[in-house]
Amino acid sequence: MTTQENNLTNHEVTICLAGGAVLGPFNATWTRDSGGDVRELVRQYDAFLQGEKQSRFKFHLHDTYTNTVQTLILNFEQVTGICDHVRLRSRNNDT
Repeated sequence: MTTQENNLTNHEVTICLAGGAVLGPFNATWTRDSGGDVRELVRQYDAFLQGEKQSRFKFHLHDTYTNTVQTLILNFEQVTGICDHVRLRSRNNDT
């Protein structure tokens, strides 16, 4: 069985801040055609850690299961880490 590119991936995002505060966890889903900024958030933060200047501050995390959107406005200088936990489908699960 091959995995289709447009399948949902289910993310649980937790953001750690300077001083020990934690935001989340936030549930978010993503597909190639639609969804929120969950993958872009991780990519942007990784680029920031590699020395690039932060160019984006607002991210929308779409949770299609509860039909909600979380909007995060972040200054990466205050972020100490981002955990993006992705729940994968098992190979035997066709749903």
